[in-house]
Amino acid sequence: MKQIFYSSAIAFVLMTFLICCKGKKDNEGRAVLYKNATVISGNGDNPKVCDILVENGKIVKIEANISDEAAETVDLTGKTIMPAILSAHIHLGLLKGTKNAAENYTEQNILSQLKKYQDYGILNVLAMGSDRPLIFENGFRDKSAAGKLDGARMYSAGYGFGVKNAAPPYEMGMDKVYRPESPGQIPAEMDSLTKVKPTVVKLWVDDFNGKYPKKMDPSIYKKIIDEAHKHNLRVAAHVYYLADLQQLVEAGIDIIGHSVRDKIIDDATLMLMKSKNVTYIPTLSLDEFAYIYAKKPEWINNEFFKKSLEPGVYEKITSQAYQDELKNSPLFQTNTKAFATALQNVKKVYDAGIPVAFGTDSGAMFLRAQGFSEHLELQLLVEAGLTPNQAITIATKNAAKAIGIYKDFGTLEAGKTADFLILNANPLNNIKNTEQIYAIYKAGKEVSRGPLAK
Repeated sequence: MKQIFYSSAIAFVLMTFLICCKGKKDNEGRAVLYKNATVISGNGDNPKVCDILVENGKIVKIEANISDEAAETVDLTGKTIMPAILSAHIHLGLLKGTKNAAENYTEQNILSQLKKYQDYGILNVLAMGSDRPLIFENGFRDKSAAGKLDGARMYSAGYGFGVKNAAPPYEMGMDKVYRPESPGQIPAEMDSLTKVKPTVVKLWVDDFNGKYPKKMDPSIYKKIIDEAHKHNLRVAAHVYYLADLQQLVEAGIDIIGHSVRDKIIDDATLMLMKSKNVTYIPTLSLDEFAYIYAKKPEWINNEFFKKSLEPGVYEKITSQAYQDELKNSPLFQTNTKAFATALQNVKKVYDAGIPVAFGTDSGAMFLRAQGFSEHLELQLLVEAGLTPNQAITIATKNAAKAIGIYKDFGTLEAGKTADFLILNANPLNNIKNTEQIYAIYKAGKEVSRGPLAK
């Protein structure tokens, strides 16, 4: 009798386990229907109140009045859905506290920063040339890009090309950057770089506003561009001066990684950029961060900003000593003017029909807070004269194209990965409403309620 009882009990437990497992599987693969939200597609078209059907991490359908009795239904009346943000110019792992250094570059630190981007609604990021062997040797980059790790998906330019004893700064963990002294060194260095399968090739051309005694020689960057193109790799350049931009465009550059800040871009150069399909990433927030803390911006005490900061940064940037240092710097007026020039140039570039994509250089130093910078960048694009819808398209569709992942990301369309933000207010009414995060979905699964969630 006992044996029959035990056998029945075991059978019951086993059956219960199987049912629970089956139920869990069905729930994970179950379709979810998001109803009645205002949907911003990322394509720049007018928003629509409609439904989104998601299944197995993909968008199945977007239209009004979808009916699917098998799907779980979520009513989002009054909410706005937009594509998750993508950033085609950031840096990872080197920043910790108020210092960028090689010893900070650990899996733990990188993962923490990718999770921070995710909390701010940025789900795909391209690290621009400051990475180290760790992430390639252990497969971290590949797992992240495939969505197998928590946080934003990471793409990488690998090891960039700079100038010996000049940009980018060695002391900020940039000791893995190639620094060729002659064009003859470049083919072997490019062959070495291709082994880590970079998304793009990054090069630093300018002198960091006079900080260094020399810039990259045109013979060097022309050879880098030529060799990269032989490997079907696009090239992104760190620039500041209009003269460098003009020469780079002639040399075949694909992506301009910062604004031109010394002069207004002339119409002839704009026409050449357009004819060569050059993508322009303005990184406006970088230029504002160079001086803005001295002016105590209205957002400096907002929790949405403060949550993005590394330990010790808030105390530093709000200290009188630091703010006085900025004000008294010989570059204060230069940086203020550079920002104003950058605003004018992005509007001219956009109006000329040149692709403008989204990036911030966040993570390159403690001033540029990861996550918050991206929301500030949207606001600055609007300040430059673009509409909120145009700014969002730059941060979604155009950024996905710049990274090279537009097939799966960047817009809300059937067949694409279900990466989106649900917002409590419509950012087309006020671009600052991208900060009003209700929920963040990565491949159809809720991954965050934003940086202020308890």
